[in-house]
Amino acid sequence: MGGISIKRRSRTDIAVDILRVATNGAKKTHIVYEVNLNFNIAQKYLEMLKEKELIKHEDGLFITTEKGKVFQEMAKEIRL
Repeated sequence: MGGISIKRRSRTDIAVDILRVATNGAKKTHIVYEVNLNFNIAQKYLEMLKEKELIKHEDGLFITTEKGKVFQEMAKEIRL
């Protein structure tokens, strides 16, 4: 039957998308819309990424750290 196929994103895919958007600095609102998340889910991911030092929060912007950029590259290589 026809219909819409919904493909769920992995946690890694979502984290990589957030890091991509925040590469040059982004506000939470921009990340939410660009990565297509709701604010509550985005907040949980941003907190997790900050704890792991993959992203930092400065002057109202979330910015991908060098460690975050390395993680992005590793995730791209591993993705099949």
